[in-house]
Amino acid sequence: MIMDEYIKFTIAKQKHIALIAHDSKKDEMIEWVEENKDILKNHFLSGTGTTARLISEKTELPVRAYNSGPLGGDQQIGSRIVEGNIDFVIFFWDPLEAQPHDPDVKALLRIAAVYDIPIANNRATADFLITSRYMTEEYERRVINFNRIMADRINKMI
Repeated sequence: MIMDEYIKFTIAKQKHIALIAHDSKKDEMIEWVEENKDILKNHFLSGTGTTARLISEKTELPVRAYNSGPLGGDQQIGSRIVEGNIDFVIFFWDPLEAQPHDPDVKALLRIAAVYDIPIANNRATADFLITSRYMTEEYERRVINFNRIMADRINKMI
């Protein structure tokens, strides 16, 4: 039995966007969301702890809040990616300051890559993504078919 190398998933026109920012980047995130409010209001927003609360308070956009990053929020976002409930991540992180939850951040970045999720780690990338034509269109993402990889490994062992 031959399986496809990739499994295709459709990101709908209305995206589920996770917004995350380290402490030193929260003001920048709020400013960016305010500047892109007309686009973001057409999508479902979520975020980690304080970031979600601040965005909601300052921009009046509804933002579903998960735990803060150090309390498992990054892992919650990662699990939502695996479940198919997050399509897009904007994560303004501070590369110059060690975070107590750096392993969680690395895990989130890995999951986003494995599940072919668009992720912006800085303002320039976020600007490019938010102005992409795919923000108003469906998009087919391709996820590696790990069932095929495992089946191939088993068949090689037999």
